[in-house]
Amino acid sequence: MPDAQGPPPGRPALLAVFAHPDDEALGAGGVLARHAAAGARTAVLTTTWAPDSHRAAELGDAVRLLGADRPRMLGYADHRLPESAPGRPRWCDTPLDTAIAHVVTHIREFRPAIVVTHDAYGGLTGHPDHRRTHRVTTLAVHAAGLEHLCPEAGPPWQPSALYLATRPHSAVEELGPLLTGAGKTVLSVPDELVTTTVDVRPWLDRKWNAVLAHRSEVRRERSLPGILSRLPAGTRDRILSTEHYSLIALAPSPHDHERQERT
Repeated sequence: MPDAQGPPPGRPALLAVFAHPDDEALGAGGVLARHAAAGARTAVLTTTWAPDSHRAAELGDAVRLLGADRPRMLGYADHRLPESAPGRPRWCDTPLDTAIAHVVTHIREFRPAIVVTHDAYGGLTGHPDHRRTHRVTTLAVHAAGLEHLCPEAGPPWQPSALYLATRPHSAVEELGPLLTGAGKTVLSVPDELVTTTVDVRPWLDRKWNAVLAHRSEVRRERSLPGILSRLPAGTRDRILSTEHYSLIALAPSPHDHERQERT
Protein backbone atom coordinates (compact mmCIF):
# COMPACT_ATOMS: atom_id res chain seq x y z
CA MET A 1 0.00 0.00 0.00
CA PRO A 2 2.85 2.53 0.41
CA ASP A 3 2.56 3.84 -3.16
CA ALA A 4 0.31 3.73 -6.19
CA GLN A 5 2.60 1.53 -8.28
CA GLY A 6 1.74 -1.81 -6.71
CA PRO A 7 1.96 -3.72 -3.44
CA PRO A 8 5.29 -3.64 -1.65
CA PRO A 9 7.66 -6.60 -1.95
CA GLY A 10 6.48 -9.72 -0.16
CA ARG A 11 2.80 -9.15 -0.97
CA PRO A 12 1.67 -8.60 2.62
CA ALA A 13 -1.65 -10.09 3.69
CA LEU A 14 -4.37 -7.49 4.20
CA LEU A 15 -7.44 -7.65 6.44
CA ALA A 16 -10.14 -4.99 5.98
CA VAL A 17 -12.44 -4.44 8.97
CA PHE A 18 -15.59 -2.48 8.17
CA ALA A 19 -18.99 -1.99 9.75
CA HIS A 20 -21.49 -2.85 7.00
CA PRO A 21 -21.65 -4.84 3.80
CA ASP A 22 -20.67 -2.36 1.02
CA ASP A 23 -18.21 -0.40 3.22
CA GLU A 24 -15.41 -2.68 2.02
CA ALA A 25 -16.05 -1.89 -1.66
CA LEU A 26 -16.61 1.82 -1.16
CA GLY A 27 -13.79 2.39 1.33
CA ALA A 28 -11.04 0.06 0.17
CA GLY A 29 -12.27 -1.85 -2.88
CA GLY A 30 -9.42 -0.67 -5.08
CA VAL A 31 -6.70 -1.58 -2.60
CA LEU A 32 -8.30 -4.96 -1.91
CA ALA A 33 -8.46 -5.73 -5.64
CA ARG A 34 -4.92 -4.48 -6.19
CA HIS A 35 -3.40 -6.63 -3.45
CA ALA A 36 -5.36 -9.70 -4.52
CA ALA A 37 -4.32 -9.22 -8.17
CA ALA A 38 -0.68 -9.25 -7.03
CA GLY A 39 -1.16 -12.57 -5.23
CA ALA A 40 -1.60 -11.28 -1.68
CA ARG A 41 -4.02 -12.89 0.75
CA THR A 42 -6.90 -10.51 1.47
CA ALA A 43 -10.01 -10.81 3.63
CA VAL A 44 -12.91 -8.66 4.81
CA LEU A 45 -14.33 -8.73 8.34
CA THR A 46 -17.77 -7.09 8.64
CA THR A 47 -19.09 -6.30 12.10
CA THR A 48 -22.84 -6.05 11.43
CA TRP A 49 -25.63 -8.01 9.70
CA ALA A 50 -26.41 -11.67 10.21
CA PRO A 51 -24.55 -14.24 8.07
CA ASP A 52 -27.88 -15.55 6.73
CA SER A 53 -29.19 -12.12 5.68
CA HIS A 54 -29.63 -10.88 2.11
CA ARG A 55 -26.82 -8.37 2.64
CA ALA A 56 -24.46 -11.16 3.66
CA ALA A 57 -25.15 -12.86 0.33
CA GLU A 58 -24.40 -9.61 -1.47
CA LEU A 59 -21.19 -9.26 0.55
CA GLY A 60 -20.14 -12.72 -0.60
CA ASP A 61 -20.56 -11.67 -4.23
CA ALA A 62 -18.64 -8.44 -3.63
CA VAL A 63 -15.61 -9.99 -1.95
CA ARG A 64 -15.35 -12.63 -4.67
CA LEU A 65 -15.22 -9.85 -7.26
CA LEU A 66 -12.45 -8.19 -5.24
CA GLY A 67 -10.50 -11.45 -5.02
CA ALA A 68 -10.77 -11.67 -1.23
CA ASP A 69 -11.09 -14.69 1.03
CA ARG A 70 -14.50 -15.88 2.30
CA PRO A 71 -16.54 -13.19 4.08
CA ARG A 72 -16.05 -12.98 7.83
CA MET A 73 -19.01 -11.60 9.76
CA LEU A 74 -19.48 -10.87 13.46
CA GLY A 75 -23.26 -10.82 12.96
CA TYR A 76 -24.24 -7.91 15.23
CA ALA A 77 -27.22 -5.68 14.54
CA ASP A 78 -26.91 -2.43 12.64
CA HIS A 79 -27.33 0.67 14.81
CA ARG A 80 -30.57 1.65 13.09
CA LEU A 81 -31.85 -1.73 11.83
CA PRO A 82 -32.55 -4.38 14.47
CA GLU A 83 -33.89 -6.64 11.72
CA SER A 84 -30.34 -6.85 10.32
CA ALA A 85 -29.54 -9.46 12.98
CA PRO A 86 -32.71 -10.64 14.76
CA GLY A 87 -32.12 -11.48 18.41
CA ARG A 88 -28.58 -10.12 18.43
CA PRO A 89 -27.45 -6.95 20.24
CA ARG A 90 -26.48 -3.85 18.32
CA TRP A 91 -22.77 -3.59 17.50
CA CYS A 92 -22.66 -0.22 19.26
CA ASP A 93 -24.03 -1.78 22.45
CA THR A 94 -21.56 -4.67 22.62
CA PRO A 95 -19.17 -4.50 25.63
CA LEU A 96 -15.86 -3.08 24.44
CA ASP A 97 -13.72 -5.99 25.64
CA THR A 98 -16.04 -8.48 23.94
CA ALA A 99 -15.91 -6.56 20.66
CA ILE A 100 -12.11 -6.28 20.79
CA ALA A 101 -11.73 -10.02 21.46
CA HIS A 102 -13.83 -10.83 18.37
CA VAL A 103 -11.58 -8.75 16.11
CA VAL A 104 -8.41 -10.05 17.78
CA THR A 105 -9.56 -13.61 17.02
CA HIS A 106 -9.78 -12.84 13.30
CA ILE A 107 -6.45 -10.98 13.26
CA ARG A 108 -4.66 -13.90 14.92
CA GLU A 109 -6.35 -16.42 12.66
CA PHE A 110 -5.71 -14.56 9.38
CA ARG A 111 -2.32 -13.07 10.40
CA PRO A 112 -2.37 -9.92 8.26
CA ALA A 113 0.58 -7.57 7.92
CA ILE A 114 -1.84 -4.74 7.10
CA VAL A 115 -5.22 -3.91 8.62
CA VAL A 116 -7.57 -1.35 7.06
CA THR A 117 -10.60 0.18 8.76
CA HIS A 118 -12.70 3.36 9.07
CA ASP A 119 -11.14 6.62 10.23
CA ALA A 120 -12.05 8.20 13.57
CA TYR A 121 -14.93 10.14 12.03
CA GLY A 122 -16.43 6.92 10.75
CA GLY A 123 -15.96 8.03 7.16
CA LEU A 124 -17.69 10.90 5.43
CA THR A 125 -21.11 10.28 6.99
CA GLY A 126 -19.97 9.49 10.54
CA HIS A 127 -22.22 6.46 11.01
CA PRO A 128 -22.14 5.25 14.66
CA ASP A 129 -21.29 1.69 13.55
CA HIS A 130 -18.35 3.04 11.56
CA ARG A 131 -17.00 4.98 14.52
CA ARG A 132 -17.40 1.97 16.79
CA THR A 133 -15.58 -0.24 14.29
CA HIS A 134 -12.71 2.25 14.10
CA ARG A 135 -12.30 2.31 17.88
CA VAL A 136 -12.55 -1.45 18.32
CA THR A 137 -10.17 -2.22 15.45
CA THR A 138 -7.60 0.34 16.57
CA LEU A 139 -7.48 -1.28 20.00
CA ALA A 140 -7.59 -4.81 18.58
CA VAL A 141 -4.52 -4.42 16.36
CA HIS A 142 -2.52 -3.55 19.48
CA ALA A 143 -4.11 -6.25 21.63
CA ALA A 144 -3.51 -8.93 18.99
CA GLY A 145 0.25 -8.78 19.54
CA LEU A 146 0.13 -9.10 23.33
CA GLU A 147 0.13 -12.64 24.67
CA HIS A 148 -1.67 -11.84 27.92
CA LEU A 149 -4.59 -10.11 26.20
CA CYS A 150 -7.36 -12.30 24.77
CA PRO A 151 -5.38 -15.54 25.33
CA GLU A 152 -8.42 -17.54 24.23
CA ALA A 153 -8.12 -15.99 20.76
CA GLY A 154 -4.93 -17.86 19.87
CA PRO A 155 -1.20 -17.12 19.76
CA PRO A 156 -0.27 -13.42 19.45
CA TRP A 157 0.12 -11.85 16.04
CA GLN A 158 1.09 -8.21 15.49
CA PRO A 159 0.17 -6.46 12.23
CA SER A 160 2.80 -3.97 11.13
CA ALA A 161 0.47 -1.22 9.89
CA LEU A 162 -3.05 0.07 10.37
CA TYR A 163 -4.50 2.19 7.57
CA LEU A 164 -7.57 4.37 8.15
CA ALA A 165 -9.75 4.85 5.06
CA THR A 166 -10.54 8.55 4.89
CA ARG A 167 -11.23 11.53 2.62
CA PRO A 168 -9.27 14.81 2.67
CA HIS A 169 -10.99 18.17 2.34
CA SER A 170 -9.61 18.51 -1.20
CA ALA A 171 -11.30 15.30 -2.38
CA VAL A 172 -14.95 15.98 -1.58
CA GLU A 173 -15.79 18.70 -4.10
CA GLU A 174 -18.03 16.45 -6.19
CA LEU A 175 -19.17 13.93 -3.59
CA GLY A 176 -19.82 16.38 -0.75
CA PRO A 177 -22.81 18.19 -2.31
CA LEU A 178 -24.35 14.87 -3.31
CA LEU A 179 -24.26 13.68 0.29
CA THR A 180 -25.54 16.92 1.81
CA GLY A 181 -28.30 16.93 -0.78
CA ALA A 182 -29.35 13.52 0.55
CA GLY A 183 -29.40 14.86 4.12
CA LYS A 184 -26.06 13.33 5.12
CA THR A 185 -23.07 14.87 6.84
CA VAL A 186 -19.67 15.29 5.21
CA LEU A 187 -16.76 14.68 7.57
CA SER A 188 -13.49 15.03 5.68
CA VAL A 189 -10.04 15.47 7.25
CA PRO A 190 -7.26 18.03 6.69
CA ASP A 191 -5.15 17.03 3.71
CA GLU A 192 -1.99 16.80 5.82
CA LEU A 193 -3.49 13.87 7.78
CA VAL A 194 -3.56 11.73 4.63
CA THR A 195 -0.33 9.73 4.41
CA THR A 196 -1.20 7.43 1.51
CA THR A 197 -3.04 8.19 -1.71
CA VAL A 198 -3.66 5.27 -4.06
CA ASP A 199 -4.64 5.55 -7.72
CA VAL A 200 -6.95 2.54 -8.17
CA ARG A 201 -7.97 3.18 -11.78
CA PRO A 202 -6.45 -0.13 -12.97
CA TRP A 203 -8.85 -1.92 -10.59
CA LEU A 204 -11.79 0.46 -10.91
CA ASP A 205 -14.01 -1.97 -12.84
CA ARG A 206 -13.63 -4.57 -10.10
CA LYS A 207 -14.29 -1.98 -7.42
CA TRP A 208 -17.43 -0.66 -9.12
CA ASN A 209 -18.77 -4.15 -9.83
CA ALA A 210 -18.23 -4.97 -6.15
CA VAL A 211 -20.28 -1.90 -5.20
CA LEU A 212 -23.02 -2.99 -7.62
CA ALA A 213 -23.03 -6.43 -6.00
CA HIS A 214 -24.69 -4.75 -3.02
CA ARG A 215 -27.93 -4.72 -4.96
CA SER A 216 -30.27 -3.76 -2.12
CA GLU A 217 -28.18 -0.65 -1.41
CA VAL A 218 -27.96 0.33 -5.07
CA ARG A 219 -31.77 0.37 -5.16
CA ARG A 220 -31.97 2.78 -2.23
CA GLU A 221 -32.16 6.42 -3.26
CA ARG A 222 -30.22 7.90 -0.32
CA SER A 223 -27.52 5.25 0.07
CA LEU A 224 -24.05 5.99 -1.32
CA PRO A 225 -24.20 3.05 -3.80
CA GLY A 226 -27.59 4.35 -4.96
CA ILE A 227 -26.31 7.92 -5.31
CA LEU A 228 -23.23 6.77 -7.24
CA SER A 229 -25.23 4.51 -9.55
CA ARG A 230 -27.25 7.49 -10.83
CA LEU A 231 -24.20 9.61 -11.68
CA PRO A 232 -22.64 9.94 -15.14
CA ALA A 233 -19.87 7.34 -15.47
CA GLY A 234 -17.15 9.98 -15.71
CA THR A 235 -18.19 11.69 -12.49
CA ARG A 236 -18.52 8.39 -10.67
CA ASP A 237 -15.11 7.24 -11.85
CA ARG A 238 -13.45 10.44 -10.63
CA ILE A 239 -14.98 9.94 -7.18
CA LEU A 240 -13.98 6.27 -6.91
CA SER A 241 -10.62 6.21 -8.70
CA THR A 242 -8.53 7.46 -5.77
CA GLU A 243 -8.44 6.04 -2.25
CA HIS A 244 -7.01 7.94 0.71
CA TYR A 245 -5.59 6.53 3.93
CA SER A 246 -3.93 7.67 7.12
CA LEU A 247 -1.20 5.29 8.29
CA ILE A 248 -0.71 4.26 11.88
CA ALA A 249 2.61 2.39 12.05
CA LEU A 250 2.80 -0.46 14.54
CA ALA A 251 5.94 -1.93 16.09
CA PRO A 252 5.99 -5.70 15.50
CA SER A 253 6.04 -7.69 18.71
CA PRO A 254 8.87 -10.17 19.51
CA HIS A 255 6.36 -12.97 19.00
CA ASP A 256 5.61 -11.68 15.51
CA HIS A 257 9.32 -11.81 14.57
CA GLU A 258 9.68 -15.31 15.95
CA ARG A 259 6.64 -16.56 14.04
CA GLN A 260 7.80 -14.97 10.79
CA GLU A 261 11.25 -16.55 11.14
CA ARG A 262 9.66 -20.00 11.51
CA THR A 263 7.42 -19.63 8.45
